[in-house]
Amino acid sequence: MKILSNHVAEIKTTFSSKAKLSELPKISCSRQAQELFRENWDLGQLELVEEFKILILNRNHKVLGQSLISKGGYSGTVVDPKLVFAIALTTKASAIIAAHNHPSGNLTPSKADIALTSKLKKAGELLELPLLDHLILSSEGYFSFADEGLL
Repeated sequence: MKILSNHVAEIKTTFSSKAKLSELPKISCSRQAQELFRENWDLGQLELVEEFKILILNRNHKVLGQSLISKGGYSGTVVDPKLVFAIALTTKASAIIAAHNHPSGNLTPSKADIALTSKLKKAGELLELPLLDHLILSSEGYFSFADEGLL
C-alpha cells in the first residue's frame, strides 16, 4: 500500500496465471472439489486446526486458484465474507466453492456453518458470483451442502 498526499491510500492487487486454460482442472461435482482441496491441504493439520479455503473458478468451472481465507483453532475459525469476495473479485472469479475442515471429525454442519453458508450464498447472488458448494472435510470423508440440498 502506498500513501498518496498523506491522506489517501493507493491499493494495488495483482493476479496472474501461468497455466494454460486447457491444463486447468474442471470441477463438475463435489467429489472432484474435495479431492482438489485435499491435494492442497496440509493433511497433518486436518485434525489439528480449522481452516477455511475457497476455490476460484472461471465461467467453465475451471479452477483458477485456491486461497486460504482463515486459520483458527481446534474448535473454529473466523470467516469474513468481505475477504472471501474481495479475493474472488480480484481474481476475476465467476464462481467459488468453499471448504473448511472439522478437526473433531464430525461432518455435521454446525449452526454457524449453516449461517455462514447462507450469508455467502446471498452475497454471491448479489455480486453474480455464485457459491456453488460449501464442503466440510475430515479425515473420514466430506459433507457437501449442495449435494444435501442445503445450498
